[in-house]
Amino acid sequence: MHIPPMTSISYVQQQRITRLCVRCGLLLMQYGAESAVVVDLSKRLGFALGMSSVECSLNFNAITLTTICDERCITTTRDTINQSINVNLLVQIQQIVNKTEATINNNDLIDRTTLAFDELDKTVYPTWLVSIFVGASCAAFAYLNDGSWSITAVTFIAGMVAMFTRIYLAKHHFNPFITVIATAFIASLIGATTYYFDIGNNADIAVASSVLLLVPSFPLINSLSDILKGYVNIGVGRAVFTYMLTLSACVGIVMALVLLRIQHWGF
Repeated sequence: MHIPPMTSISYVQQQRITRLCVRCGLLLMQYGAESAVVVDLSKRLGFALGMSSVECSLNFNAITLTTICDERCITTTRDTINQSINVNLLVQIQQIVNKTEATINNNDLIDRTTLAFDELDKTVYPTWLVSIFVGASCAAFAYLNDGSWSITAVTFIAGMVAMFTRIYLAKHHFNPFITVIATAFIASLIGATTYYFDIGNNADIAVASSVLLLVPSFPLINSLSDILKGYVNIGVGRAVFTYMLTLSACVGIVMALVLLRIQHWGF
């Protein structure tokens, strides 16, 4: 790890560095990084900007960070807001930290690092394109499970409409559990039409495949990784959040099946 030569850092400069470090950690938490990565990159950024010590503490919905320089301590806390997974953004942040560490002339390093964070590319794929590909992945799963072409077509429509609904509700800041319930309800409602109208060879495949997009695999992996690496509190919090999302999906599925009066479902 490259640590730049120690220079006189004013209180105002330390405040800016502290804000940069907590901003780095906050973005990493919001967009799906595991806790070890959040703490590591936040500390590395602080050291690269001239801090003698950086301490970082994580909770499920907050981050607390302390910087120490010349026996002067500044602590700040920020609340986190869950965003969608964005690995491209995580890679950009890591590149900023690496570039900051590699910089020798640090006269305007704080300004350049701040500018780099301001210019992060947060663009995502269009909603219609994501919905089509998610629908195609659900349809592919149905086809691989010996679903007929009619079952595959219904699953494609169900997955596509469900993903469009999920993105729409997320953009309007609905509660994540309500969003999952509504998404599962719509996906199951469309998929369960194969029962209602006797479409295809196996209606169970359509219902099961149409809600595939709601499987919280990334958060579940992160929660397990956090627990194994010693971040038990946030790991348990993420695990509970994941299980609640799964329960919400089940509620949405049951609501759709009850509405259509389908009394049997399952393989």
